[in-house]
Amino acid sequence: MSALRWRSVDDGQVSVVHGDVELLRYTYEPTTDPLESPKPYIHPLRTRSGRVVSLFRPHDHVWHKGIAWSLPVVGNENFWGGPTYVHGQFYVQLENNGQQRHRSSTASGTDGEPTAFSHDLDWVTQNGERLFTERRTLSASLAGTDDWVLIFDTTMRNLSGRDVTIGSPTTRGRENAGYGGLFWRGPRSFTGGTLVTAHGLGGDDLRGWRGEWMAFAGRHDEEDGSSLVLMLDDTMNPHHPPQWFARSEEFACLNPAPFFSEELTVAADEEVRFRYGVGFSDGEAAKAPALADEVRTALTAVPRSARR
Repeated sequence: MSALRWRSVDDGQVSVVHGDVELLRYTYEPTTDPLESPKPYIHPLRTRSGRVVSLFRPHDHVWHKGIAWSLPVVGNENFWGGPTYVHGQFYVQLENNGQQRHRSSTASGTDGEPTAFSHDLDWVTQNGERLFTERRTLSASLAGTDDWVLIFDTTMRNLSGRDVTIGSPTTRGRENAGYGGLFWRGPRSFTGGTLVTAHGLGGDDLRGWRGEWMAFAGRHDEEDGSSLVLMLDDTMNPHHPPQWFARSEEFACLNPAPFFSEELTVAADEEVRFRYGVGFSDGEAAKAPALADEVRTALTAVPRSARR
């Protein structure tokens, strides 16, 4: 089994490679329109066989970019992109689209597993106020014979000098729209695919369901094949187990949404931390429980105490 390799791709981009397959590319210095709330993103994402399992800047929601840490309600600021939900008015374009700005980075594990990339970011409002500083670490490891796992770990410190409340459109009054957090947008061909939980299969009816993990099983165009993307919430995350913002019928997405229906207030100069495991596999929905076990094992193997 060949090792994973972490490499620089271009200014502001790094990737993880296994053999001839680039499993992920992480753009940590994006050149994004300010109205899309510029933020680092992971795209493309591929299974070990090379099948692409992410989508970048779809025309229906141009602020969706592969996998990204996206928060639509941070106080009165929008770090998601596009318009802001205003109760009674629906979505309104406000002057509140913030940015997540890369400040410095370190890479480790470049010659083997687990491979990791850490960097520091500033969360800056549209009017130039720095609300949070963040340390973010991405690590990757192989799992099973055909799978791999991404670990996403973020610690955010409130620098604003006041309490900041993080929420969602649902906490602001829109029913069943609790998106926000680590958000995955799947390929167009995955539309109409299957959402998988530990208790069974479903579709958009599972939006708002609460549980440790959820997977999406979708089919690829141009080839006879299916792939799984599975996201798992760390047991120490705030509001664990999360409610899930997930879609299948309109488009494919998964999002363990910690602020779905309950706000989280981060006090001045306090930190909040979230960790997630994301598994990637070629296969059908029936493989999801085994993939969840692999992701859980990988998440446990990266010590939670390893932080700044």
